[in-house]
Amino acid sequence: MTAQLYTNARLIDPEARTDSLGALLVRDGRIVASGPEVAVPEDAQPIDCGGKCLAPGIVDIGVKVCEPGERHKESYRSAGLAAAAGGVTTMVTRPDTVPTIDSPETLEFVTRRANEAAPVNVLPMAALTKGREGREMTEIGFLMDAGAVAFTDCDHIVQNTKVFSRALTYARSLGALVIAHPQEPGLSAGACVTSGKFASLRGLPAVSPMAERMGLDRDIAFLEMTGARYHADQITTARALPALERARKNGLDITAGVSIHHLTLNELDVADYRTFFKVKPPLRSEDDRLAVIDAIHTGLIDIISSMHTPQDEESKRLPFEEAASGAVALETLLPAAMRLYHGEHLDLPTLFAALSLNPARRLGLDCGRLAPGAPADLVLFDPDVPFVLDRATLQSKSRNTPFDGQRMQGRVLATYVAGNPVYRRT
Repeated sequence: MTAQLYTNARLIDPEARTDSLGALLVRDGRIVASGPEVAVPEDAQPIDCGGKCLAPGIVDIGVKVCEPGERHKESYRSAGLAAAAGGVTTMVTRPDTVPTIDSPETLEFVTRRANEAAPVNVLPMAALTKGREGREMTEIGFLMDAGAVAFTDCDHIVQNTKVFSRALTYARSLGALVIAHPQEPGLSAGACVTSGKFASLRGLPAVSPMAERMGLDRDIAFLEMTGARYHADQITTARALPALERARKNGLDITAGVSIHHLTLNELDVADYRTFFKVKPPLRSEDDRLAVIDAIHTGLIDIISSMHTPQDEESKRLPFEEAASGAVALETLLPAAMRLYHGEHLDLPTLFAALSLNPARRLGLDCGRLAPGAPADLVLFDPDVPFVLDRATLQSKSRNTPFDGQRMQGRVLATYVAGNPVYRRT
């Protein structure tokens, strides 16, 4: 049978911004129809969703998979299994590997590995400059031909303004998307928390929220000069939001994202130097967290991502200043996002616009929707089921999650890629 009919489903449609009961028909891996009443073909295989939520699969921009070079931290197989268990149907992977993904040959290698090992879609990004060193731009055209969907040096800021302007100009001529990490590198160097009373009490090196604002202002000036397509990977402070809003009103081609950790945690969660809460940029104040949530609600910030960054035990079991930054989040992305739903900050269509629709649109993909013709990349989940997270049960090789032992609400029940089940909760 090539047709599946998902019945008794609570359809979360981020494009129509609706949350309603209905059915969804899939044939040959594509959505045929959805709504309260769907004509049932004779060959359709019925799948009873039991009144649970059926939404477009998550498109996660900024996933780190540690192949090549650090496969002990995360492989495409383990990351793919974690993604499927978390309702992520498309991983957009970062180039900050060892070696850096900055050549067509390296890109082709990781693409082949991903296609062999991962049960979900994998789209690679490539570095903007060679070795992410900020000295010489990569061969953007050749890398696009090899399959790169965007270009980023991740948390390495290109400080040479001439190199950055040339790279943006060249990317603009090819229609390439550049993803940057807004941060003033001098101010943020060596910092591991956000400046304030808490940082002073803990005696930790801190960075002002203005460093993010200053980095964004600089990048916006480059966009005015070059007209490039630009995405800020993480906007995490209230100070940066007015600059982002002005850039939008001025017609610049700019979008912005934020990690799930900055939406659901704040600087006080570091508590007694808990290194699983050390991320980059550092966790912010509660006022910043609420301001960024409001920016998701209004659409000023477009995308929510996991910023999945595996680190092994040896990298995290260190004094806070010395510990590596980052947290795994492919499996915890959806349950953590349900905190925003149950806290009545965001409704489910708005959440899935940021998790699925907007990242797909920014990358020019046709997924992230429940519309006829879209690929049947779907997640079935129960937003209400409670559980206590045990990091030992995670699919990732690295288990550096800040949510270990926390009470959470919302479970993925099944994940489908092109209509094929890649995960079912048993």
